[in-house]
Amino acid sequence: MTTLTIPELSVVVPVKNEADNILPLLEEIHMALQGKVEFEIVYVDDGSDDGTAAMLAQARDIHPRLKVVRHQASCGQSQAVATGVRHASGLLIGTLDGDGQNDPADLPAMIEHWRAQPEAIRPGLMVTGWRANRRDDGIRKLSSRLANSIRSKLLKDGTPDSGSGIKVLPRALFLDLPRFDHMHRFMAALVIRSGGTVEVVRVNHRPRERGTSKYGVWNRLWVGIVDLFGVMWLMRRARNPVVERAE
Repeated sequence: MTTLTIPELSVVVPVKNEADNILPLLEEIHMALQGKVEFEIVYVDDGSDDGTAAMLAQARDIHPRLKVVRHQASCGQSQAVATGVRHASGLLIGTLDGDGQNDPADLPAMIEHWRAQPEAIRPGLMVTGWRANRRDDGIRKLSSRLANSIRSKLLKDGTPDSGSGIKVLPRALFLDLPRFDHMHRFMAALVIRSGGTVEVVRVNHRPRERGTSKYGVWNRLWVGIVDLFGVMWLMRRARNPVVERAE
């Protein structure tokens, strides 16, 4: 009888029309994690209409750790991440953007940072990356700087780069967060709202080498303003009781 091994880490990667980035990023993930942690990779194809589905089918023949889930129609990055987490088996979730700009080589250090914290806080701890040296165009960097400044002042989440796609957190913690479109940009505030802790670490950020962004700058900026007020509403109504065991 075969015993199934539950991986410690599930790497969740949402993609939309990223056919050219599938195989290179998968190779990098394997090189970064092989021999350091027991892992699986969960790709979520968010309604792609290019060759992404075919490339993922080809990749499954090469990489036995790969799971593939597909949305029939695009539902957005936050929903794609949530779908990936639901289909993941790992106790920890590591998230990466599918465009190759996050560096998978940062994941082992982030996992070690999580492991090094006191055992009592780990279930509520998220480690998030700070792209201190962003490799994007001027408009994207300006919009991100503006959004991060406004968000930080209003939500007081202590996170300089809430939009960073590379994060490590327990699967159970993610599943306990309120879920809505664009929630991936507010995960630090949502973790704090739940009574958890956020640790920020510097990470590498790389220029996009293949393809173009599918989740635009301006729609993120304006929709983010609406979402910001919704998250403020959630933060004000948070209650985190200290539970005592009844004898």
